[in-house]
Amino acid sequence: MSEATIRIDKWLWFARFFKSRTLAGKRCAAGRVRINGVPISKSHQTVQPGDVLTFPQAHDIRVVKVLDTGTRRGPAGEAQTLYEDLDPPQKKSASTEVKPSSALREPGAGRPTKADRRAIDRLKGN
Repeated sequence: MSEATIRIDKWLWFARFFKSRTLAGKRCAAGRVRINGVPISKSHQTVQPGDVLTFPQAHDIRVVKVLDTGTRRGPAGEAQTLYEDLDPPQKKSASTEVKPSSALREPGAGRPTKADRRAIDRLKGN
């Protein structure tokens, strides 16, 4: 292992969870990252191998265990050796997709007319 500890924003960037260290720091400063279940509010918090991190990424909540602190932001294969994914994001199935409302209009159909709006209101039950 390279170092004993490393800053959380730097590690999240090394592990390629965020495109920039600034974005990782902002997420930490907003209190959206937890180290071993404890919310943090500073990006200078340190992590070490064995810590469990919980943070939102896109529409998923990521739970990862730090395996190594790393020395650089390398390729994706190298970044994946820095952590163990304890709760991998699930693939969305066809049953969980949001079905469009019947009141949606085709793109390019233009603005609804007064009669269209009344029909939409009747459909919605307003």
